[in-house]
Amino acid sequence: MEKNEAVRVQDLLRRPVFKAAKLAAGRNGVDRTVKWVHILEITNVAPYVSKDDLILSTGLWMKEAEGGLTYLEQLIRQEAAGLCIELGTSITAIPEAIIDYCERHDFPLIVFAEPVRFVTITQDIHGLLINQQHQLLKSLEQFSRRFQKLTLATTDISAVLRLLHEFTSKQVAYISFVETNRFYPKAAPELAYAITAAMKAYAEGESHNGEPAVLQLDSELNVMLHPIVCFDQTLAYIGVLQPRRHEPGDTTVVMLDYAAQSIGTMLMRTLFKEEKIQRDQNQLVLDIMERRVEDEEEARARMGLRVRGKESYWFAGGMIEFAYGETEVDREQKESDYQDFVVLLRALLKKQGLYGLLASQQNRIHVLIAKEKINEDSARGLERALQRLHDELNEFARTRPQRIVMHAGFGRFRAMLTELHAAIREARQSLEVSRDVPGMAGVLFYERIGIYQLLKAIPDPAVHRTFVDTHLGALIAHDRDNSFQLIDTLDAYFKCAGSKQDTANRLFIHRQTLYHRIGKLTEILGDDFFEPSRRICLEMALLMYRSGRP
Repeated sequence: MEKNEAVRVQDLLRRPVFKAAKLAAGRNGVDRTVKWVHILEITNVAPYVSKDDLILSTGLWMKEAEGGLTYLEQLIRQEAAGLCIELGTSITAIPEAIIDYCERHDFPLIVFAEPVRFVTITQDIHGLLINQQHQLLKSLEQFSRRFQKLTLATTDISAVLRLLHEFTSKQVAYISFVETNRFYPKAAPELAYAITAAMKAYAEGESHNGEPAVLQLDSELNVMLHPIVCFDQTLAYIGVLQPRRHEPGDTTVVMLDYAAQSIGTMLMRTLFKEEKIQRDQNQLVLDIMERRVEDEEEARARMGLRVRGKESYWFAGGMIEFAYGETEVDREQKESDYQDFVVLLRALLKKQGLYGLLASQQNRIHVLIAKEKINEDSARGLERALQRLHDELNEFARTRPQRIVMHAGFGRFRAMLTELHAAIREARQSLEVSRDVPGMAGVLFYERIGIYQLLKAIPDPAVHRTFVDTHLGALIAHDRDNSFQLIDTLDAYFKCAGSKQDTANRLFIHRQTLYHRIGKLTEILGDDFFEPSRRICLEMALLMYRSGRP
């Protein structure tokens, strides 16, 4: 028996009590697991047979018409481990039909040519099973203690892989989204590639739910894997290989769980250690934002980028802002949550294959990101990666006990790191639109904010207030005094290009009500409010008013 493996039919055939037994059929099924053994003579066996039971019988059921095959059908349907039949008490020979049926279903049929004491067999097997279970529990306890010691003493993930292999005797694989993949023992290139492809296909597939799984590697091997989770994000998988004919044992499942928790703790410690080291790089972000670095090579060297051509990277500048909802949160909790977000953001940048620098400022994180230009689609790939990064951060924010609202903005991508001061300015404007304008929440890229590029180019709130008051002040006052909703009506009327039917439908009001409101608009604004020159000013004023800037 392999170390920490379950008891199988082939193991029992080597026991002294089976010395006089013969395997009559089902040779291809001798690796079936045996979890219990008992005697069963009645023909209605289904209610009394559990998965992996080994059945002892004198064959009394064979004397009934059709009884033999019905009995076997039930055992196989219940996934019994096998059947032992004693000759000489009820029957003297096994019919060929029974042997053929067992052979076709790879169902082990063990025959004792002469009467035996079933109590001796059950005592022997039960003793073996109980002793095996005891040894497994001892092994798990020892495994747990060594893992705890290892977790506290080091951040060497390879040590965890070695220990898991020591206790399971299986090929161990570690597939990571944030660092190098590892195998213990060292796997052949084709095997390493197959394991990596299977794990990544599962992680990216629709069936992925962040739970342990067993994947088919090829016709002979499965890979049993367990996610490694930090901050509710799957950052890696750890797995072991085993023959497809073997179901994963409970012990292996528990050991994989221990290993995943141990590596998760190590990753957390590593991430926080990296966070401490990378705080020094905040200064570079601030220097670029304040235009204190003008030499491109110096900036790239300080960022830790490889020396390449000036057009070899795309650079992105962004801002991410976190705010609590209605809940009052103390300062310590805010600091803890904010630190968690920063550490998670660094991990997600690695997961997306991005190199980034972060600088914290109150409830905002300034982000400088570099991505190599691999092909013409690199810029689109960077945008997609930033969108995924935002979505995963936002998902984490929603899982926090306190309601946390997140907004993000990114400026136009640049080919020069020293030009990101302009991208940060654009990112700030995009973030403000995301925060202030209804319907535009989420991550915004500067190219997508449209007319708000012009509005944000006029930073003086007094100018906005004056413009809105000049063009909409009378309507705002009228709505305040009469609850007529003329502002909403004007906005909808413009968006529907003057279609009264579409405007009424958009506002969920009767057309006669709309006619009355349009009459009021004409009375207050004049007959020419839909003319191009007036309409442009009114629409700009509506945008300013909706953004909350006045």
